[in-house]
Amino acid sequence: MNKGVNSMKKKRKIKKQIRALISHILIIGIGVFMMYPLLWMISSSFKDNTEIFQGEGFFPNVFRFSNYVEGWAGMSGITFTTFFANSFAIVILAIIGNLISCSLVAYAFAKIDFPLKKIWFAIMLATLMLPIHVRLIPQYIVFSKLNWLNTFIPLVLPKFFATEGFFVFLMTQYMRSLPRELDDAATVDGCGPFRTYIEIILPLSVPAIITTAIFTFIWTWNDFFSQMIYLNRIEKYTVSVALRMFVDSMGNSSWGALFAMSTLSLVPLMAMFIGFQNYLVDGITSGSVKG
Repeated sequence: MNKGVNSMKKKRKIKKQIRALISHILIIGIGVFMMYPLLWMISSSFKDNTEIFQGEGFFPNVFRFSNYVEGWAGMSGITFTTFFANSFAIVILAIIGNLISCSLVAYAFAKIDFPLKKIWFAIMLATLMLPIHVRLIPQYIVFSKLNWLNTFIPLVLPKFFATEGFFVFLMTQYMRSLPRELDDAATVDGCGPFRTYIEIILPLSVPAIITTAIFTFIWTWNDFFSQMIYLNRIEKYTVSVALRMFVDSMGNSSWGALFAMSTLSLVPLMAMFIGFQNYLVDGITSGSVKG
């Protein structure tokens, strides 16, 4: 009897292990399939133009590190050092603006009672469905009248006025999940709304804050459309805009250098995501589960 039971347990264990093995193989296969374009780009960054489009092998026959040297040299005497510096400047200011403005607005929606609160919150959510192309022309006219074109101001200033409805919603949901008793205890201790926001709410909202910073970094770094519209001088270009300089309309594109700089442009994104991925998951799931 015991032998039969043990045999059944072993069979179930073997079946479970086989299912787990098949699942891992499928996941790895899907992962490789999704990563192939990225791996192809990295491999192509070491090839010359002829080998990129006519070569049969995945790996380069000869590794051309000169593509990175050529790409970093940029064009018109301006190197990618300038373009990376411009991108980091815009990203850092955008993160600061979003964290300050969105957290303040979220705190008001989550913890403060004021007239027409639900209506204003609904209006804020409605802005999420408003495409950027709808407000582009009015914004461009305003910034043009203010002589702010070819500066970073049009790309940074709106961040300080909580224009990113997604981050306001994310932080609002997270702050609503915090116990109301904390606010009451702070009020009893003599804390006003602003002091409660600084000393109680913000320290407890670190996951949502880091999530906002990560998404702001990714979206701003990858932004091409807005940066192309407002930045017309090459010395003001960001990385995403500068990459298009390698693509010549006459067909004389330097693809090796383009792929090399595209590969380098992904390094900050990957480092940001890998370094803070635990906070990213916590910031997204906590607000949705508790809110």
